[in-house]
Amino acid sequence: MEFIFPLAILLMSVVIHEVSHGYAALMLGDRTAQYAGRLTLNPIKHLDPFGSVLLPLMLVLFHSPFLFGYAKPVPYNPYNLRIPRWGPAIVAIAGPLANVTVAFVFGMVVRFLPLFNAGGELAALGAVAQLIVFVNLLLALFNLVPIPPLDGSGILFALIPWRYAWVERALTRYGFFILIIFILFFFQALSGPLFFLCRLFTGTICF
Repeated sequence: MEFIFPLAILLMSVVIHEVSHGYAALMLGDRTAQYAGRLTLNPIKHLDPFGSVLLPLMLVLFHSPFLFGYAKPVPYNPYNLRIPRWGPAIVAIAGPLANVTVAFVFGMVVRFLPLFNAGGELAALGAVAQLIVFVNLLLALFNLVPIPPLDGSGILFALIPWRYAWVERALTRYGFFILIIFILFFFQALSGPLFFLCRLFTGTICF
């Protein structure tokens, strides 16, 4: 049970993240995700065998200081979006915004649960809610890093003037290697904003 709950929370948080991309694209006129059957919270539709199961399981079993995973990206066609310049950025930011929304809702649970639970019978619920906040904030912050294929790159590319399109091409070409370097050497840089936001949302120190 020590790792089932974190894995389940991570999986559903990633699914919500990906489905949000699909719904954002749908609202902007692209039905690719809908036709692919990906506008559902059924995790089976989004599972990536390595990123959704093996990777987070290995991190838990090896007592990694952080939990990480990913699902199959929800497909969309940027050429179908009604806002050609900003559409991809809107689709990109929808995932992190969904995670922040989930974190906020469960952060309110952590904040106000003691008011309705003076006896402490629901302490376990508060711990689960706090973990949900932590995981969703981590997903949001990590995905906002402007390195392909993370969502932050989609936002960055929308802001870059056309004359600097070479920056987009270079980042896209070497994004995977840059991302590996970031995870290995700079991932801890997210801990400051992560713990600050977690405390802001929950009113208490997160882990």
